[in-house]
Amino acid sequence: MVDLFIGENITAEHQRGGTRVALPTADFTTHGVIVGMTGSGKTGLGVVLVEEVLRSGVPCLLIDPKGDLTNLLLTFPDLAPADFRPWVNASDAQKAGQSLDDFAAAQAKTWTDGLAGWGLGGADISALRAATSFTIYTPGSTVGVPLNLVGSLRAPTGTADAELVHDEIEGFVTGLLALVDIDADPLSSREHILLSNLIDTAWQQGRDLDLPTLVGQVADPPVRKLGVFDLDTFFPPRDRMDLAVRLNGLLASSSFAAWSQGVPVDLDAILRPGGKPAAAIVTLAHLSDQERQFAVSLILSKLVTWMRRQSGTTDLRALVYLDEVAGYLPPTATPPTKKPIMLLMKQARAFGVGVVLATQNPVDIDYKALTNAGTWVVGRLQTERDKARLLDGMTAAAGTVDVAAVGDTISGLGKREFVLRRAGKDRPEVFTSRWAMSYLRGPLDRDQIRSLMSGREVAPPASAEPAAPAAPALGSDETSVVPEVAADTPVRWVDPAAPWLASVGGAAGGGTRYEAAAVARVRLRFDEEKADLVVDQEWEAVLFPLVAQPSASTAVAVDYDDRDLREAAPTGAAYALPAAPVKERRFWTAMRRDLADHLVRSRTVEIFANRDLKVYSRPGETRDDFLLRCTAAADAKADEQAATLRAKYEARAKTVRSRLQDAEDRAELARDRQRSSRLSEVAHVAGDVLGSFLGGRSRASALSKAAGSLGGIASRRGRSSAASDRVDAAENKVGQLQQDLADVEADLARELTAIQTAWDAKAAAVETVEVGLERTDVQVTQLVLAWLPVG
Repeated sequence: MVDLFIGENITAEHQRGGTRVALPTADFTTHGVIVGMTGSGKTGLGVVLVEEVLRSGVPCLLIDPKGDLTNLLLTFPDLAPADFRPWVNASDAQKAGQSLDDFAAAQAKTWTDGLAGWGLGGADISALRAATSFTIYTPGSTVGVPLNLVGSLRAPTGTADAELVHDEIEGFVTGLLALVDIDADPLSSREHILLSNLIDTAWQQGRDLDLPTLVGQVADPPVRKLGVFDLDTFFPPRDRMDLAVRLNGLLASSSFAAWSQGVPVDLDAILRPGGKPAAAIVTLAHLSDQERQFAVSLILSKLVTWMRRQSGTTDLRALVYLDEVAGYLPPTATPPTKKPIMLLMKQARAFGVGVVLATQNPVDIDYKALTNAGTWVVGRLQTERDKARLLDGMTAAAGTVDVAAVGDTISGLGKREFVLRRAGKDRPEVFTSRWAMSYLRGPLDRDQIRSLMSGREVAPPASAEPAAPAAPALGSDETSVVPEVAADTPVRWVDPAAPWLASVGGAAGGGTRYEAAAVARVRLRFDEEKADLVVDQEWEAVLFPLVAQPSASTAVAVDYDDRDLREAAPTGAAYALPAAPVKERRFWTAMRRDLADHLVRSRTVEIFANRDLKVYSRPGETRDDFLLRCTAAADAKADEQAATLRAKYEARAKTVRSRLQDAEDRAELARDRQRSSRLSEVAHVAGDVLGSFLGGRSRASALSKAAGSLGGIASRRGRSSAASDRVDAAENKVGQLQQDLADVEADLARELTAIQTAWDAKAAAVETVEVGLERTDVQVTQLVLAWLPVG
C-alpha cells in the first residue's frame, strides 16, 4: 500500500497549513468522487491524483471526453522554456500581452517554482516518465493510437462466466445499435436479441467475429430459433435485411473505417505495455455523443471481463478515471455506458480495481452510484441544488456527516481548495491540491495529439469487406469447381448449422471439404378401404456417401427444413469428386424408383381391428382407447339383440299375470263364502233347543221336533267343509301361477346373460393389422444433390 500525495491542509485564512494530505492506494478500491464547477481546480486535482497513482506503479485507464487528460503527456523534466514553447496557447499569450517565447518562459518559471514549492522538481518528472507508458487512444480516428473496437469481436478467453460474457455482448450490441439510431432494450428489442445471439453463438464455438461478418449473418443467420419462436416468425427476413442495410451503412462510410483500425481492446496490453504501468488515455473529444457512448460502453465491458479474470486483492491493481461522467451515468436514463459503470462501482473492489468519477454536475449522476463511493473530494459548486445532491449522497455513503458544517465549508472554498471525506472517517478535511507535474494547458488539438503519438505502431486497417478464406490445398480427389449435375436435379449446400448434419456423417462445425449426398422428401399415403383409413405421412432422408449404385436401405431418416439447404455456394470450398454418376439423369431416375420400391417394401402402419364388430382403430389411437370403443360397440349390439326378446317375454308375462289375477280373485271369493257358511243356521237352531229345554216351557214333542232340526245343522257343517276345500284349491292355483311368472323371469335373465357374454367376447377379440403401401401411394416430391461439409 502506497500513500498518494495530493496536497496539504489549509487554515481558516486559506493558507497552507503544512500538513501533507496523502491517501492510501487501498482507499480507492472503494472508489472516489471528485466534484467541482469549472474553474474550481477539479481537472488539476484529477491530473495530480493520476500522477500519484502512476508513481505508485499502478496503471490507469482514463476516459477523457473533453481532452483535458491528454495534458498528462506534457511533462518536461528540464522545465525549459523551449519545452513549453510548442504547447502554450497563443490566446493565453495574447491575453498576457506577451510573445509566445516570453509566455513560454513565464510558464516554465511558473511550473518550476510551483513544483519547488511542493518539494518536487525535474527529477520527479523524469522518474515518472521513465516508469510509465503514456498513450493517447483515439477510437474512430487515426490521429492518436486508434482502437479497433469493431474490426474484431474476439471471443473472450480465460473465463467460463456466461453472465460476464453476456454483459460484454450487451454493451457492444447496445452501443452498435445506438450508432444507427436504434434505441434497443436488451430484453425486448429483436435487433438486440438477434445480434446478441449471433455473437454468443460464435463465441461459444470459440470463433472470433468481425463487424462485416456479423452484418452478413444478420441477413442469413446461422441459427434457426430465437427463444421458442422460429427465426422467421420472430424476425422476418425482410426486416432482417433492413437491419443489415442500416448496419452496412456504417461499413460503407469512409469515416467509420477508422473504427476497425488500430490495436485491439486487450486490457493486459493496454494497462501494462512492456510490463510498465500505463496512463492509457482514451480521448473522445472528436466523437459524437452516440459514438462516445459506443466506445465507452465497449471499453468498459471489456474491462469488466478482464477484471473478473483477476484474483482478489485488497490493494489497488488499476484505477479507472472517468472525467465529466454525467452523460454516461444519468439518474433515470439507461445509456449503454450505465450498466458497466454500475457493475464496476458495485463489484470492482474485490478485484482491486478503483473507479473515480469526476463531474461538474452531481445532480446529473445516478444517486446509487454516488453512494458506492468511499472517498469524496468536493470543490466549489455552481448551485445550491448541486450542493444538496452531493450532501445527500455523502450522507447515504457515510451516514455520520455533519451536513450543515460540510455545506458551509463547501460554500467558502476557493480555487484549488477541496473538502475531503475519507472512507471510514467522520470528520472531513479541507486541503489544497499540490502542483501538477504535467503542464495544464487545456485540451490538445488533433495535430498536437498526432505529433505526440507519431511513430507508434498501429495495426493495419481491417478491410471493409471480410477477407475471403484462403483457398484450400486440393487433394487428388478434390476440385475447386462444383462438379456437373444432371440438369433437372437441384443442387444445394447443407447449412453447417443444420441440427442433423452430424448424424448423417457431416461435420457439425462446417469445413471447406464438401462431399455429395442425396436429400429426399417423399409423400406416403396409407389407404385401407375396409377400415375407412387414410393416413398421410412425409418421409425425409439423406443418402450419404453417394456411391455408384446407392441403396435406399442405407438412407438415414432426418427431419430437415428447407432452410437447411442453401442455394448459394460457400467461398473457398473443395469438392470431393463423386463416385456416383451424378451428371446422368438415369442415375436420379433410378434413385427415385429405388426409394419408392424400398418404402413400399419396408414401410407399414399398424392399426387395431375387431373383425366381428367391423371396427378399426383411428391413426394414433392406443389399444386401450380402441378397446373402449369396441366395448361400446358390443354393448350397442347386445342392446339390439335384447330388444328382440321383449315381444316374446312380454306376451308370456302378460298371460301369466292375467291368469294370476283371475286366480287371486277366485281365491278371495272362496274365502268370503267360507266365512259366511260358518255363521249360518247351526247357531240359530241350537239356541232354540237349548233355550226351550232349559226354560221348561215346551213339551217333549216340541223339543223333539226342535232336536230333529239338528240334522240340518250337520248338513250345513258338511257344506262348510267343501267351501274350505275350494279355498285351498284356489290358493294352490295362485301359488302355481306365481311360480310360472318367476320361471318366465328366470328364462329372460338366462337369455340376457348369454347375449351379453357373447358380445363381451367379441369386444375383446382385437388383433393388430399392418397396412402397407401400394406403388401409387408413394410420391418423391423432392430429390436434390446436397454438398455436405465434412471437414
